Amino acid sequence: MALYTSGQMVRIVARTGVTFVPRRTIASTPTRYADSNVDNSSGGWLSGLKNMFGGASRAKVTQRPSAPKKDEGSLGASSIFGSDFQPTKAQMPSKPQHAAGESSERDQGRIQRGLLPDPNSQLRWERKMAVREIRKRGRLPKQVQIKRTERESLSKSHWFKTSVKKLGPLARQIAGKNIDEAILQMRFSKKKAAQDVLGHLEHAKNVAIVRSGMGLEAGKEAKPITVILKNGERKKISNPSDIYIQEAWVNRGPYGREMDHRARGQINMMRPPTTGLSVLLKEEKTRIREWEDREAKAQRARRDQLWTQLPDRKIPTQNQYYSW
Repeated sequence: MALYTSGQMVRIVARTGVTFVPRRTIASTPTRYADSNVDNSSGGWLSGLKNMFGGASRAKVTQRPSAPKKDEGSLGASSIFGSDFQPTKAQMPSKPQHAAGESSERDQGRIQRGLLPDPNSQLRWERKMAVREIRKRGRLPKQVQIKRTERESLSKSHWFKTSVKKLGPLARQIAGKNIDEAILQMRFSKKKAAQDVLGHLEHAKNVAIVRSGMGLEAGKEAKPITVILKNGERKKISNPSDIYIQEAWVNRGPYGREMDHRARGQINMMRPPTTGLSVLLKEEKTRIREWEDREAKAQRARRDQLWTQLPDRKIPTQNQYYSW
């Protein structure tokens, strides 16, 4: 083992006579202490060891200069936030400099041609809309009047992991029933898919109340009325704002992909089906209106079938030939 004045230790192998220098000493020591301000050769081997293990003092890095300050823009004159924003004089936009002979105002003709390329079609469209408003002496169509006076809510569920054959009977079971009665039946049903239907019915009821405002007139007193449904069943309605299920149908969803592990390392690919449920919720006002429409139609049909005696008339002319 030899120690040089530069502070590096060199091991000498006695058998082969080859000088062995550690790799770390060659690779890192000169580079590591190249930027040191201390002269290692002048201090001898003691200063070399001190610099190797203790390290020499390095020059401090000066602080970098800060970035230049950014210039902030200002809002336009037509901005809706112009009243809340008070720009400074430096941020105020300068007036554009127009060349000689140019007008500072925009050409309204060009702007109008760009915004309204065909004014005649615009006039025809406005006339068409005005005629549509006063059609039938201002009376609204029946479908529009129903949409304005009655509420409804359509809710579609996510894909249930079941088949159409299993979910279809549950949809037919709840169709036409009150929403609370349908929830009660699904709660005590033995079907596995009934729990998914129960969760969807509760969600559909909440959506109908919050978004459509259905079922909010429960406190008002109303005279009970008995209606006849399409299937001939009589139903007594005490609150016209109660929510019931007008329609319920199922939707076939995409098929999944599962593996069925069999004997001897065989695997069969299965395609489990998925099905969705859609319910259309309405209020009892709709059921009362439909019953009244059916009764009025049946009354008109009975009135048309009545036979009335025609008044006697004198025969003005007679002919020897038949008139037919």
